[in-house]
Amino acid sequence: MLTVLMLVSLGPLLLAGYYMLALSSQVVKKTTLAGQQGLAAGLTETVSNYVSTYRNVLFDAARLDDLQSESASRQQAVLNHLMQMHASLLEISVTDPSGAEKVRVGRFVRNPVLRDLSGEDFFKTSIKNGEYIGGLERFMGQYPTVNVAVLMLGNNDGKNKGVLWAKLSLNGLSGVLKTGFPESSGAVAAVIAPDGFLIAHSDMEEVFRPDAGLPKEVLDVLLRNTDKKGGGEIVLADGTHVLSAFSEVDKLGWLVYLQQPTTAVDKASAEMVAQSTRAMIFVVIFVVFLSYLMSAIVVQPIQNLRDAAIKLGSGDFEDMPAVAAPDNEIGELAHAFNLMKESLRIKTAELTTARDELQALNRSLESRVEARTRELKSAQNELIAKERLAAIGQMASVVGHEIRNPLAVINNSAYFIKAKLAALGTTEPKIEKHLGIIESEIQQANGIISEILGFARTRDLILQKTFLQQYVEDILQSYPFPPHIELVRAFAPQDVTVNIDVEEMKQAVRNVLGNAIEVMPEAGKLTISTTHSDSGFVCLAIRDTGPGIPPEVFEKIFAPFFTTKSRGTGLGLAVLRKVMDRHKGRVEVETSPAGTVFKLYLPVCNA
Repeated sequence: MLTVLMLVSLGPLLLAGYYMLALSSQVVKKTTLAGQQGLAAGLTETVSNYVSTYRNVLFDAARLDDLQSESASRQQAVLNHLMQMHASLLEISVTDPSGAEKVRVGRFVRNPVLRDLSGEDFFKTSIKNGEYIGGLERFMGQYPTVNVAVLMLGNNDGKNKGVLWAKLSLNGLSGVLKTGFPESSGAVAAVIAPDGFLIAHSDMEEVFRPDAGLPKEVLDVLLRNTDKKGGGEIVLADGTHVLSAFSEVDKLGWLVYLQQPTTAVDKASAEMVAQSTRAMIFVVIFVVFLSYLMSAIVVQPIQNLRDAAIKLGSGDFEDMPAVAAPDNEIGELAHAFNLMKESLRIKTAELTTARDELQALNRSLESRVEARTRELKSAQNELIAKERLAAIGQMASVVGHEIRNPLAVINNSAYFIKAKLAALGTTEPKIEKHLGIIESEIQQANGIISEILGFARTRDLILQKTFLQQYVEDILQSYPFPPHIELVRAFAPQDVTVNIDVEEMKQAVRNVLGNAIEVMPEAGKLTISTTHSDSGFVCLAIRDTGPGIPPEVFEKIFAPFFTTKSRGTGLGLAVLRKVMDRHKGRVEVETSPAGTVFKLYLPVCNA
C-alpha cells in the first residue's frame, strides 16, 4: 500500500519535473551555442582584417617609386622602413619579373643570400592573380607564419616590375584571442587551417609547441564538416563536455573555433534539480508519514507475521519477531502460526541430530574406502611393474641367448679370417677394414644386449660404504674421455660417505657421462661437482655445455626405450632413474640452450 501510494502521488510529479528540467537545459544550451556562433562569425572578420591589413601594406609599398626603381639601395631602404614600422613582418624580399631575388631583409637573417624564387607557389600565384596569401609554416619550429605576396605593376606603364613578398608572423592573432578569451573565463578560441595547422590560440603556450594542434576529437568534427559555420556539443578525451562553434574565414579558408565548457548550463540545471529535489523531499515525507499511519493499524501485524514465516522457512528459530495475537482474524492466524512453529522446532531438532550422525558415519566410511583404494592401487601398480619387468627380463634372456650365439660364431669366424690372412702373409686393407667393422658391430650388439639385460634383471643390491668423491674420481680416471672434451672437477672440500652398490652406481654415472659427451661432438666442457645439503643428501652434479634438451622431449627422457639417437636402446637414463630409486635417492635435470646438468642426490651415510 505504501508503494502504490508513493507511485500514484510522486509519479506524475517526477515525470513533469524531468520533462521541464530536460527542456530548460536544452534551451540554455541552444542560447549559449547561438551566442558562440555569433562570436565566431565576428572573429572571422578580425582574422581576415588582420591578414588583409598587411596585404594592403604590401600593395601600398609596391606602388612606391623607390621600390619600383632599379636601385637596390633605395629598395633596401624601403624594406628596412617596413620592418621598423611593422613588428609582425619577419622577412621581406623583392624579386624581378623572372623570380630572381634582388633585395632580401629579415629580422633573423644575417648576410642574406639572394635566391631564385621563380618556382615558389607565392611567386607563380602572384604573377597570375596579382596577390598570394598562404604557405603556413612554423618559423624556427615555433611561431606560426603565413606568406603574403603582391605583384608590383609599374605606375607609369603598368608593366610587371616583379613581386614583393613578406613572411608575416601570426602571433598577433593569438594576442587578440587571448585578450578576448582569457584563461580565467574557461573559454578557448583558436584559428586552424583546413589541414589542421594551428594558426592562433588564446593560450599562447599551445601555439608555440612543436606539435601544436587542437585535440583529435575536435579536429575530427571540424575537418569532416563541409559547412562554413556551425556548432554543437563535443566530448573531449578526458570526458569533459564542451559547447563549440566554428566559422570559416572568407577567401582564406581558415576556421575560427570557439569552445566553452558546459559549466554554466550545468550550474543552471543543478539549481533546478536542487529546487525540484527539495519539493520532492517534502512530498515524500508527507506520503511516508501518511502511509505509516495506515501501516501501523493494518499492515504492520501482517508484516510481522510474514517476516516470522520467512525466518521459519529458512530454518531460523532464533531471533524471530514477536507475533501478536489480537482478538480478530489476524490474531487467529498468529495463534495457528505459533503452534506450527513449536511443532517444526521439535521435528527439526530430531532431523538435525540424525543428519549429523549420518554425516559422521559417511565421513568415516569415505576415509576407509579412500585408504583401501590407495593401497590397492599402489599394490596393483607395483604388481604390473614387476610383471612387466619379469616379462622383459624373460624375453631379453631368450633374445640375448639366441643372438649372442650367432654373434660368437661371427666373431670367431672374423678372428679365424684375420689369423689365416696373417699366416699367409697377405695384407689387404679393405678386408682388414671390413673385419674391423664386423668386430665393432659385434661389440655394439653385445653392449645393447648387456644394457637390456641389465635394465630388465633386478638383483639384490650389494651395498658398500664408499667415499663419494674418491669413487667418482676412480670412474673418471678409467673413463675414455675424447681429447676435445675439457674435464673440470669442482668437488666440495670435505668428502662424504654413501652406502651404494658400486657396480650398479658406476653404470648409472657412466651413462650420464656418455650422454654428455655425445651432445658435444666437436668441443665442450664437462663439469663434475659435489655439494652437501642440510637435508641429509649429497648432490653429484654433471654439467655439459651442449645445446640442451628440446622441450618436446624433456618429459620423455627417463622413459624406457625412448631415444632421439639413430642408434641406441634408449635405456641409459631409464637405468639411471632405476638405480637412483633403488638407492632411495633422486635425480633432477635442468636444461637450457647453454647446456644441461644432471643432479644425482644420494643419502649420506653417517654411521
